Amino acid sequence: MFYSNEIDQSLKREIKFYWRSIIDAVKGIEIDYTNANLNQAILLLAIPMVLEMAMESVFVLVDVFWVARIGTNAVAAVGLTDAAVSLIYAVSHGLAMAVSAVVARRIGEKDKAGANRSAAQAIWLGVFASIPGFFIGIFMPEKILLLMGASPEVIQIGSGFTIWLLGGNLVIILLFLNNGIFRGVGDATIAMRALWIANGFNILLDPCLIFGIGPFPELGVTGAAVATTFGRGVGVLYQFYVFWRGKSRVHIHIRDWYIQFGVIGNLIKVSGGGVLQLLIGTSSWIILMRIVADFGSSALAGYTIAIRIIVFTLLPAWGIANAASTLVGQNLGAKQADRAETAVWRTGLYNCIFLISVGFFFIFFPRPIVQFFTEDEAVITYAIDALRYISYGYAFYAYGMVLVQAFNGAGDTYTPTWLNFFCYWLFQIPLAYSLAKWLAFGAQGVFLSITITEFMLTVASFIIFRKGRWKLKQV
Repeated sequence: MFYSNEIDQSLKREIKFYWRSIIDAVKGIEIDYTNANLNQAILLLAIPMVLEMAMESVFVLVDVFWVARIGTNAVAAVGLTDAAVSLIYAVSHGLAMAVSAVVARRIGEKDKAGANRSAAQAIWLGVFASIPGFFIGIFMPEKILLLMGASPEVIQIGSGFTIWLLGGNLVIILLFLNNGIFRGVGDATIAMRALWIANGFNILLDPCLIFGIGPFPELGVTGAAVATTFGRGVGVLYQFYVFWRGKSRVHIHIRDWYIQFGVIGNLIKVSGGGVLQLLIGTSSWIILMRIVADFGSSALAGYTIAIRIIVFTLLPAWGIANAASTLVGQNLGAKQADRAETAVWRTGLYNCIFLISVGFFFIFFPRPIVQFFTEDEAVITYAIDALRYISYGYAFYAYGMVLVQAFNGAGDTYTPTWLNFFCYWLFQIPLAYSLAKWLAFGAQGVFLSITITEFMLTVASFIIFRKGRWKLKQV
């Protein structure tokens, strides 16, 4: 009886600990991530990051939900534009990875002034990086869609969507880059709020601008892009307000805005691997989208819907993985490499539990989920196949993304770059083409290639991570 009471008391303490950590995470309390209880540190970082990415996931689904009401060609236009804009996302997340690693290291070293400087210089870098996308989006939208394999009908309905998303890519880059700063210093709650504000505006404006509700003009699929760009712009304004008022661990002063080529050079060096790593991954995805497009608009629409649903779960999982990135960066800065490694394995376990739970529903109950977005049976068939094939690899994705973020958090962005190059370009693309075309699996061959490739990437990441060279990286 005494033993049973002791277990009950221990369980109550555990429940109280986790509940208190959840409340503190949402509030955004400040702790030292280099010496706090590791479970508490992971929760305080991961919970707001998961909520941040969950809102981004909702945004992804809301867009395709409303656009699907216009028709299959509209969904195809969104899918093809998303594939092109994914290059912008690669730049955004590559820069965010770099600045997150650098400011995390400065915070771990107790160099707050250095973190402020790095943040301001990274923002300048983001502004310059947005210029090519702006001109391409404004002057070449039809050519982009044509290059992606769009039909004349898709180009006609989707060119406005492409203009707004590519032309307004500055807000994409700044939103994710600034959130990388907040995550790096441990202010994950502020990053969460910024994305919630941005996507909240998008969710409210989407149906209004697509269908012309109330005083708003009816813009069709273009309205979805206008809502997205405006919402992200509001989120960026909130981020700069926080920087200006000093309500974050990063307080950017006027002196920090003067261009400092030494700091920018270091950021370019670190971000180069991050950008390349994501460009390789996203360009591979573009090619996969191009292969699927050869099997018709139904296959393309089904794949687009399935990917949006998949992203709905993978983004929160990336939120958990981002916690590992911050913990690795700050603990390496504090010369605590063993604690950094422990944080990675523990975060990977949490991520695995989460994704396996979600994958169960995608494998066994995909039809009700897909039917929420479309009633076209041909589209439903492709979407169900994509959901099932990709979900088979969820356990591997869970650990793979945590290991990749651990490398990035250490500033070792080139190891994931080489892994992506070999696994995606040299393996996935030929495999997808062979399965789809030569072995006549059709679009399903592309879906299967994704799972096989992610398994390989995770195994390779595990082997390299165990060697421990990332612990010696200087940023």
